[in-house]
Amino acid sequence: MVSRLGHTRCLWILLAGLCLLQTGCVSRRLMVQSNPPGALVLLEGEEVGYTPVAVDFTYYGTREITLIKDGYETLKVMQPVPAPWYQWPGIDFFSDNLLPHRVTDRRRLSYSMQPKQIPPSEDLLQRADQLRNESRLGP
Repeated sequence: MVSRLGHTRCLWILLAGLCLLQTGCVSRRLMVQSNPPGALVLLEGEEVGYTPVAVDFTYYGTREITLIKDGYETLKVMQPVPAPWYQWPGIDFFSDNLLPHRVTDRRRLSYSMQPKQIPPSEDLLQRADQLRNESRLGP
């Protein structure tokens, strides 16, 4: 005859085994697009590729995204990436470990880049002369 303590222990071992066999997982992917395409993307200062580009991420929060393209103004954005409800603290344990299927959280970010404004050469020459004259006068 199995004791009540043995029965409870067996039930916990079975429950732990089922938890280990579950395939629940949350996959997070950030997709960055730009207009025009082909801009270099820096995520937190690290190169991740040219738009359109997709990169996996682990944590939610505010991300620093920089887009660089010749002939266009460099665009630097502090982009919030909020967690969905199933990734809130407490609930995230179940969605990360106990769901019977994989959950994919895809975030699509689109940015429009502005053409670089090139000042007329006369303005540049005037500014150069002004700086040269100021440097001769000293502090």
